[in-house]
Amino acid sequence: MKSGIDSTTLGQGGLIVLLAGQLLPMIDFSIVNVALDAMSATLHASPIQLELIVAVYGIAFAVSLAMGGRLGDNFGRRRVFSTGVLLFGIASLICGIAPNVWALLLARALQGIGAALIVPQILATLHVTLHGREHSRALGLYGGIGGMAFIIGQVLGGFLINADPGGYGWRSVFLINIPLCLAILLLAPRSIPETQNDRRVAIDWPGTLYLVGAIGCLLTALALGPLLHWSWPCIVLLAAFPLLLIQLWRVEQALEKRGGAPLLPPALMRLHGVRFGLTIAVLFFCCWSGFMFVVALTLQSGLGLSAFQSGNAFIALGVAYFISSLLSARVVERLGKVPTLITGCAIQMTGLLGLAWTFNHGWPHVGIAQLIPATALIGFGQAFIVSCFFRIGLAEVPKSHAGAGSAMLSTVQQAAFGLGPMVLGAVYSHGLISTGNYQHAVLSSLGTEWAIMLVLVISAVILRRGTTQGNANVQGTAKIQGSAPSLKPAVCAARDKAE
Repeated sequence: MKSGIDSTTLGQGGLIVLLAGQLLPMIDFSIVNVALDAMSATLHASPIQLELIVAVYGIAFAVSLAMGGRLGDNFGRRRVFSTGVLLFGIASLICGIAPNVWALLLARALQGIGAALIVPQILATLHVTLHGREHSRALGLYGGIGGMAFIIGQVLGGFLINADPGGYGWRSVFLINIPLCLAILLLAPRSIPETQNDRRVAIDWPGTLYLVGAIGCLLTALALGPLLHWSWPCIVLLAAFPLLLIQLWRVEQALEKRGGAPLLPPALMRLHGVRFGLTIAVLFFCCWSGFMFVVALTLQSGLGLSAFQSGNAFIALGVAYFISSLLSARVVERLGKVPTLITGCAIQMTGLLGLAWTFNHGWPHVGIAQLIPATALIGFGQAFIVSCFFRIGLAEVPKSHAGAGSAMLSTVQQAAFGLGPMVLGAVYSHGLISTGNYQHAVLSSLGTEWAIMLVLVISAVILRRGTTQGNANVQGTAKIQGSAPSLKPAVCAARDKAE
């Protein structure tokens, strides 16, 4: 059934299939990390090649997300979702049998493109087929599965490398995707309703190229900069990012004024909820990825834990995260989105202080058991933040722009994931170089993350006032001034009231 505004409801079976599809791309961000040593030994990969094996997936994923959202809007979200799962499965098979580094890099890029076809369809389908409490609950599960996937990836990767099922070694971390892909492909046509916009819109090729260039330059520079000691090519790529971003904004504005359909509609940026959501994405997900990086490095290099033990150290965080994500819908219903966000920040920041205290007073005899209280608090707070990110970011987005809105949020989220290890990693490296002490390095990084989270809390308070004022100003208005006719502020009031 075609649907820019589709009344078809997603059933429980379809929700499970969509969430299973979400696991695929999220797990592959972290599962590879614990296999790098084994890859290096088998493929004789250099440090730069190992970094590229990790980075090329994230880069291909991020630069293709917006196009993935547009394709789903035009050709059917279930169809594009299934195509993405099929491509991801084929790419995983190629990764698992890759004879050399270059074949593995190509397959990782194909995985990233497949992931970019999958993810926007999940959020967009939830947005157009569910309403009220069911919509809020599904977003809570979406956020919970996304966070759990990072933990599952590290633990599962360590287990597969240690157990070596079938004697496949590191290749098993890719081959394990294939049965899940096959199951999703079999179940998707029977359980997920087909939705798409009422009319197809032309592909915004200039916007696509500028977006690919901007995100590609940023993530490539961040991935290779530390390894290449920030040589001039990395600096040039980093400098090109804001220039390409400015040109992207100009091109999209011009296309919107001509009545076209830009890949990232500037009208969405005029919505308070979208701007708020993007602020959360930049600040929080930067902290999240940076936190995982510096803590894992501390556990392995500073405290001498194995990769498997390091992964197990995050189990408490993951379990608390999942439990919290199941509670988030009720908490949002009772407190509201922004108060829940601030509550999550407060819980996470308390956990960060607890973790800093643990490292400060227990070093160098900090074991997994000592980490459980603080990491559980961190995970519990993180789930509230992530669930509010999607609720706030999509609250005002009309269903005809569901794909574009989902892709915009996901693109910034992935860019922030790439930025995090650079920001907190730079603080960590400075502390390590200046003192030669891993304890000092991790404490400095945790302090920096706490300060960034404080900025997020302040931003939430400020933006909440702006959102409240903006909603009051548009209650009697038929459309957002200067935006596309389909972006009605009534959607904001209706969604807020429903959730």
